[in-house]
Amino acid sequence: MTETTLFYILIAILIISFCVDQILDLLNAKHYNDAIPEELKDVYNTEEYQKSQNYKKTNYKFSIVTASFSLITTLAFFILDGFAFVDALARNFTSNNIIITLIFFGIIMLGSDVLATPFTYYKTFVIEEKFGFNKTTKKLFILDKLKSWLMGIVVGGSILTLLVLFYQISGQYFWLYAWVLIGVFTLFVNLFYSRLIVPLFNKQTPLESGNLRDAISRYAEHVGFNLDKIFVIDGSKRSTKANAYFSGFGSEKRVTLYDTLIKDLEEEEIVAVLAHEVGHYKKKHIIFNLVTSLLLTGLMLYVLSLLIGNPLLSQALGVAQPSFHIGLIAFGILYSPISTITGLIMNWFSRKFEYQADDYAKKTYKAEPLITSLKKLSKNSLSNLTPHPAYVFMHYSHPTLLERFRNLKQ
Repeated sequence: MTETTLFYILIAILIISFCVDQILDLLNAKHYNDAIPEELKDVYNTEEYQKSQNYKKTNYKFSIVTASFSLITTLAFFILDGFAFVDALARNFTSNNIIITLIFFGIIMLGSDVLATPFTYYKTFVIEEKFGFNKTTKKLFILDKLKSWLMGIVVGGSILTLLVLFYQISGQYFWLYAWVLIGVFTLFVNLFYSRLIVPLFNKQTPLESGNLRDAISRYAEHVGFNLDKIFVIDGSKRSTKANAYFSGFGSEKRVTLYDTLIKDLEEEEIVAVLAHEVGHYKKKHIIFNLVTSLLLTGLMLYVLSLLIGNPLLSQALGVAQPSFHIGLIAFGILYSPISTITGLIMNWFSRKFEYQADDYAKKTYKAEPLITSLKKLSKNSLSNLTPHPAYVFMHYSHPTLLERFRNLKQ
């Protein structure tokens, strides 16, 4: 294989991926005007359903623009030897390979984010604002962006530095050291995400004493689940959309409820949502996802170690001198079809686990409040009640509302 052949393979992967996504989006869009299933007739009234249709259509049209812009700029960067230009720019500053890699990815990431920011801004302050979701201020938008950049520099830069160092020291066996590093980092994030990362962006406060906390405590005691860390997060400062999540292990495990969730749902419905989250924990879904993620990361790193030393990867992107950072870019594109396949498998497991968590909530608490909570959350986020099956198969990590309703009614 020549570098020219590999170059066209990389281009083909990018274009095929774009076309597949567009076809799926189009199929999904053709279902927007489908009649609401009889079981879900009470989710929207006529006016609300029309609003949800308009929201979906607006997002669909916007996604065409953003995806097309992304593809065009990426292809232009490839064809005009953009990677070679940035590589040469980085080498003007230093001859140290680690610093070259950091400068290279710093320029690439910053450039990508600068190009994407106008679209993110429009999505937040025009589309989300128009449909009543946005609560983000322009000041908060800028602060979030700066904090994200800072985290990328500190965390991403540290990991990237160690990866290059491992490669320089151990060659093709660097993947073992990299796997251990990423594994430790993943475990650390899973344990301390809510304690260390969330406070950078949101305020968390313990759920105050009262009827809701008492109801949650009674349920936790009923199922033998030690839960004394229940927090409320101020999600309302960015959006009206609601959420809840479970994080951590052992003494660090906690449930976090968005303040919008508490506002939108009744007490029984919140406990039902919590029962669903406890179901994930009891069924060992969190452990499964963590272990599987680590195994897939190990597989990716191993394949990377087999290819990263091949000069074709760099030459295909117009860089004569083989480089770890250039090879990493080419590998990321080559590996994306495999990532798509593993993603489909993980989504299948995720949808299966959602059923199991729903069943757990139904068995240990009640089905009806979980059903009404799911309907309310779908309504409040203007969710699509009639997605195309192919789109669900490719993109959904959760079953559709109709599928979950029918399962809970069994």
